[in-house]
Amino acid sequence: MEYAVTNPATGEVVETYPTATDEQAAAALDKAAGAFPTWSKQTSREERARLISRVAEIYTERLDELADLIVLEMGKPREEAVGEIELSAAIYQYYADNAEKFLADEPIELLAGTGDALIRRSGIGTLLGIMPWNFPMYQIARFAAPNLVLGNTILLKPAPECPRSAAVIEQIFHDAGLPEGAYVNVLATIDQVSTYIADPRIQGISLTGSERAGSSVAEQAGKHLKKVVLELGGSDPFIVLSTNDMDATVEAAVGARAGNTGQACNGGKRMIVVEDLYDEFLEKFNAAMKVAIETPMVNEAAAKNLAKQVDTAVEQGATLTSGDGERKGAWFPGGVLTDITPDDDAFTQELFGPVAMVFKAANEEDAVELANNTPFGLGSYVFTTDAEQAQRVADQIEAGMVFINGIDADGAELPFGGVKRSGFGRELGKYGIEEFVNKKLIRTVE
Repeated sequence: MEYAVTNPATGEVVETYPTATDEQAAAALDKAAGAFPTWSKQTSREERARLISRVAEIYTERLDELADLIVLEMGKPREEAVGEIELSAAIYQYYADNAEKFLADEPIELLAGTGDALIRRSGIGTLLGIMPWNFPMYQIARFAAPNLVLGNTILLKPAPECPRSAAVIEQIFHDAGLPEGAYVNVLATIDQVSTYIADPRIQGISLTGSERAGSSVAEQAGKHLKKVVLELGGSDPFIVLSTNDMDATVEAAVGARAGNTGQACNGGKRMIVVEDLYDEFLEKFNAAMKVAIETPMVNEAAAKNLAKQVDTAVEQGATLTSGDGERKGAWFPGGVLTDITPDDDAFTQELFGPVAMVFKAANEEDAVELANNTPFGLGSYVFTTDAEQAQRVADQIEAGMVFINGIDADGAELPFGGVKRSGFGRELGKYGIEEFVNKKLIRTVE
């Protein structure tokens, strides 16, 4: 495993970082685990919140620098990189502002007996975070913010593509005044990650990544009785049932598919359109997707993998309408696949890049059936002018999230996570602070 900053636009290797030696990896865990007693028990909840609030301030103060770094490392459009930093700052501030409310003692009404009972929330120890490259600041924020406020310490393994931003994030925590060891960055190998999972000082693991990585981590964690939170991608349906503004609906569909150059786990990847709107939608969607992509994918390997999936789909009978751009290096033109059947490989795959699949549905029932006919269950989108229909369909979709008549509606207060092969557990909102917590019962008898 090589940690390196490679400019996706040019393929130039800008900087390489040495992978941690076994001694350095062990020292990183020693530091994080050693900091837990002080951070969790001797640092007050109010002080932890104050320090995390300062992290939010630093993100805002250094917005331009951090956004530029994201663009360099993984090719994100600059405007979206700015949005990622703003959202990350909002997440840290959200947990700082709500720490007292989320972690307050919770009384329990007794059914019998005298005295009282309550639940008191506290951290459980050191957590291992295994993070992806597609949102190098936001992904870490949604894992680290609630758990640091709670009193857990963090050992963070970043994606190999994002070593510089990982180092910058660790420095931000230092600059904010967090004690040494509360947050530790480590450029670990796969074998070192396995050693961490087996170590009794690691009390939980959060991974955002591929199904393969999630399966491996979950297997190891299960062996050692460690809780895990997994977010493993998705193939989110974008259902169009009715519209009074087709241009706006198509614009939303393009945004759902082309955002982050198509490299978002909860991006709309399967457009499911009722038949009376299908032809108009497809014509306008094809035209828009041809010119929607102006940035490269994260690297050449990612582009090659997408090309293999798309080419296989065409070989199996799908129709590809592609942009005028050239497949070169990490650059991949926007495209649309139609005529995909359940027998085709692409039907059950996640296309992680700027290519959408479009399906025709006979009616609402058929659209829901298509939407649920996938091994994934992360997010989903429903566009309709009928409010009752929207709620009815939302109830039937097998996913962790449903967004009605809108995209880019995520927020620090909204829980994020999925079902089926998209993983389990939740991040963000009040639920994000409930995953790695000791809900201790204290019962007093009079």
